[in-house]
Amino acid sequence: MLFSPLSIRGITLKNRIAVSPMCQYSSLDGFSSDWHLVHLGSRAVGGAGLVITEAAAVSPEGRITAHDLGLWDDSHIAGLKRIVDFLTENGSVAGIQLAHAGRKASHTRPWEGGKPIFPIEPEGWQTVGPSAIPFAENGLLPTELDAEGIAKIRADFKTAAVRALAAGFKVVEVHTAHGYLLHEFLSPISNHRTDEYGGSFENRVRFAREIVQDVRGIWPDDLPVFVRVSASDWIEGGWTIEDSVRFSALLKQDGVDLIDCSSGGNVQKAVIPLVPGYQVPFAEQIKRETGLPTGAVGLITTAGQAEAILTAGQADLILLARELLRDPYFPLHAASELGDDMEWPVQYQRAKR
Repeated sequence: MLFSPLSIRGITLKNRIAVSPMCQYSSLDGFSSDWHLVHLGSRAVGGAGLVITEAAAVSPEGRITAHDLGLWDDSHIAGLKRIVDFLTENGSVAGIQLAHAGRKASHTRPWEGGKPIFPIEPEGWQTVGPSAIPFAENGLLPTELDAEGIAKIRADFKTAAVRALAAGFKVVEVHTAHGYLLHEFLSPISNHRTDEYGGSFENRVRFAREIVQDVRGIWPDDLPVFVRVSASDWIEGGWTIEDSVRFSALLKQDGVDLIDCSSGGNVQKAVIPLVPGYQVPFAEQIKRETGLPTGAVGLITTAGQAEAILTAGQADLILLARELLRDPYFPLHAASELGDDMEWPVQYQRAKR
């Protein structure tokens, strides 16, 4: 299963292993660099069927840090195209995740403490959100988005998707997870609005659906659109797996092709049971109840574990993050372990055993 192809619309992944979006915080003014080329390119050389970039901010104020990858300007296209071309030449399908950090924007990089940077400080700016509720105590207070701000962000996602297409990406993923802007609108924990974007479930999912519809509207019919969800806030009164199932069913109507099932990120003190495969049941339930393909992610670290998830029908795609940081060639090693005759790059074949 792990090394069987997966066809979605007009593309076919050579296997079921995908590089999950992982922020590198190594950009200047949103531009990709040689770091991104080597980081992503080595995972293509390592055999991943799908390589998804880190979250690309659709606007400068949508970045988590001042060093995030961006796609808010046409000048960002050329560097990304260079990466896409390399991924394609080495047998991987290239994907990109589009995102806005919302109230979790304007922070230092993780290795600098991940601390909030206030607007008056260097590399800081005013954050926005569905409601004026900070993510953390003594954190940044976001400005509640008005109709004009919502319209601008919709336009930002749409034009970023146009640029992603120009760069050659074949898969686009809309980020509605991990406590960033679209997740903030979904969750009653962070969305206290009383207008058409708040209150009821239908209102809270409206903004994310509008953006997905905008992206799907410009994305070619033969290319897939993914959505990453946080399937649960892991706290009473928050977003739930039942909400995620309802949301996914609506996204299916909107032309979404796969739900990338993560969780958490919107509540600082949520207690999350970090055990191997802890998010797989979310992927299984969404797949079973909506009929949509799903991707499983989260503490999946071995070939046998990944194979078992697929064989049991719990998901259709395995997204790996930290394991691919530890071992960019995990797919090649996994193929050997599972007895699949996966072709190694000709430059590396002398090392195959």
